[in-house]
Amino acid sequence: MNAEELKALQAPLKSRYQEHPDSAVVTLSAEGNLAEGIACKVDTGRALIEAGLHPATGGSGTQACSGDMLLEALVACAGVTLKAVATAIDFNLRGGRVWAEGDLDFRGTLGVTKEAPVGFRNIRLRFDLDTDEPTERIDTLSRLTERYCVVLQTLKRPPELSFTSGRSASRGDAA
Repeated sequence: MNAEELKALQAPLKSRYQEHPDSAVVTLSAEGNLAEGIACKVDTGRALIEAGLHPATGGSGTQACSGDMLLEALVACAGVTLKAVATAIDFNLRGGRVWAEGDLDFRGTLGVTKEAPVGFRNIRLRFDLDTDEPTERIDTLSRLTERYCVVLQTLKRPPELSFTSGRSASRGDAA
């Protein structure tokens, strides 16, 4: 896809979103089923992923780790965003790689000490680009990728998050 094709594809969407801002708000969702053992099966729409404990918390390492999945989502989003931005600005990008890594102190999630945070202490995102573009253009591509990457921006500026639980009526409980 080239810049003109991308602009033609997105132009009617941008126009609709300008005229009808509410149409730009889309609710994405994910659902998991509590699996046997300490696991949760998540249907990605492309595959069924069974997430479990990381080996640093007693897991076997045979199941996906949700922390890894978070980093994978960041890599996927940043990679797609970078490619879209590169296309839109006619950036000569032959290829490249995207990495994300984050540091966790598992004492927090295991409740060993309240001083250790639960969650990532920090996350590093890195691109290695195959391009002959000048540094200024690479900087522009990086800046725009950071600005428009949904997962990156969500991690940088967390949204309001609600948490609820309830009882399922599926086991014969009276409704």
